[in-house]
Amino acid sequence: MMISLKNVVKKYAQRTVLNGISLDLDAKTQYVIKGPSGSGKSTLLYLIAGMEYLDGGEIRYQDLLINELNDQDLASYRNLQVGLIFQFHFLLSTLSNLENILLPARIAGVSLRKIKSNVLDLAKILGVEELLKKYPYQLSGGELQRINILRAISLTPKVILGDEPTGSLDQENSKRVITLLRDVATSIGSTLLVVTHDDLVASGFQNHLYMEDGKIKSV
Repeated sequence: MMISLKNVVKKYAQRTVLNGISLDLDAKTQYVIKGPSGSGKSTLLYLIAGMEYLDGGEIRYQDLLINELNDQDLASYRNLQVGLIFQFHFLLSTLSNLENILLPARIAGVSLRKIKSNVLDLAKILGVEELLKKYPYQLSGGELQRINILRAISLTPKVILGDEPTGSLDQENSKRVITLLRDVATSIGSTLLVVTHDDLVASGFQNHLYMEDGKIKSV
């Protein structure tokens, strides 16, 4: 298993958001999570990404017990092993798109020359090589999300997590972006887990998880 969750519990104040979730996610496999608002879908993603702390249970990434990592090791895990794509791009307007994409590599302290070469190859797959010298404010919504995806996968993470990655796009761009994301996840051999309310997006996935009231109701 690439990722394993056992009896995961997450609370905010007196509200239990995740209520004893157990789930195994295979390597190089793609999943979609659906469910009503407030069912805990995004919280589940953030816990796997190491952006939230558990209130019970455990999460393993391969042989790594995520909930027992110290802050430094957790930050390294988030940066090197996980690519997280949000609904909104959060790109820095003062940096070119290429500079935005290379930020995770700078933070990780890895060789920019090697990563830049990899980024240029991935940019061709995503069809954004002509956009790298531009700035975020010069791009359309669909183009921004493709740059966002490229930043998330720049270090070829083994886990790619998408929290409503097409939520701000029209139907045509949603289909294009999710197809590109799935193709790239396949090409770099990553496990892909996407949260969506969009039936069109979900229809492209073979593995469906349905969440309700903080639990996985069906797989």
